Amino acid sequence: MTTIADPAERLTMGRAEWAMLLALSVLWGGSFLFVGIAVAELPTLTLVWLRVALAALVLWAAVAATGRRLPRAPRVWAAFLGMGLLNNVIPFSLIVAGQQSIASGLASILNATTPLFTVAVAGLLLADERLSRLKLCGVAAGLAGVAVMIGPDALAGLGTNALAQLAVLGGALSYACAAVFGRRFRRMRVDPLVTAAGQVGAATLLLSPAMLIVDRPWTLPMPGAATCAAVLGLAVLSTALAYLLYFRILARAGATSLSLVTFLIPVSAILLGGLVLGERLAPTDFAGMACIALGLAAVDGRIFRR
Repeated sequence: MTTIADPAERLTMGRAEWAMLLALSVLWGGSFLFVGIAVAELPTLTLVWLRVALAALVLWAAVAATGRRLPRAPRVWAAFLGMGLLNNVIPFSLIVAGQQSIASGLASILNATTPLFTVAVAGLLLADERLSRLKLCGVAAGLAGVAVMIGPDALAGLGTNALAQLAVLGGALSYACAAVFGRRFRRMRVDPLVTAAGQVGAATLLLSPAMLIVDRPWTLPMPGAATCAAVLGLAVLSTALAYLLYFRILARAGATSLSLVTFLIPVSAILLGGLVLGERLAPTDFAGMACIALGLAAVDGRIFRR
C-alpha cells in the first residue's frame, strides 16, 4: 500500500496548537446545542445546507477582504470537492439525522470515536503518523473519559435506535477520512482560510440539488427567532471560525492530533456550564477529565518518551 507523506513536513503540537484545539472544542461543542434547537423546525438537509452556505459567505468575504490569492490548479478545486464531501456533506447529514432519534449525550460519545478511526486510517495511509500501542491506549483512555463525563444515562440508550447510532458512527468515520485527506492542502501550499472557504463552498454546491429536491424549502414555514439565531451560531461560529482553526491545526500538527478535539468537546461543555451557568462539577466529571488528560498525553507521546 502506498503511504502519503511529505518529508518536509514537521508535525508539532506546541502551546499554540493546544490553545487552538481547545478553542475548536468550544466552537464544535456549541454545534450540538445549536443543532438541538434548529432541528425542531428545520429538516436535515435544509439545516446542513444553511450551515455550510452561510459559512461559505462569511469565509469567502474574509478571503476577499484580506486579498488572498485563489488557487488556479484544477487539482486543488477537485480536492475542495473531496474535502467538502468527507468533512461536511456526509458527516453533517448523518449526525443531524442521528440526533433526531438519539440523545445528544449518546451522540457525543459516538462522535468521540473519531480519534479511534483517525488513528487507524492515518496509521494505514500516512507515513509520519504510524499506528502505535501508545496511541491506541491514549484513544481508549480518552473515549473512556468521555463516557464517564457524560454518564451512564447516555449509555443506557446504546443498542436501541441502531440505525441512528450507526449514522453518527458513520459521521465519525467520515471525519477521520477527511482529516487524513486534508493533509494534502499543506503540500499544495493553500492558505488555511482559502481551504476552509473552498471546502464549505464545495459542500454548498454538492448539497444544493438534494436539499431542493427532498426538502423543498420554499414550502416550509418560516422558522422562529430562536431557530434563526441557532442557525447563525452554527454557521458563523461552529463552522466558519471553527474550520479556519481546523485547517491551521491540521497543517501544523497532523490528522491524529486534530482528531483529539472530540475528547475536549464534552470537557469544554461541562466547564462552560460551571463557569457561566453555575453548575456544580460532579466527581465523575473530574474522573472523566483525568482519563481524557491521560489519553491526550499518550497520543501526544512526549511525556511517555521522556
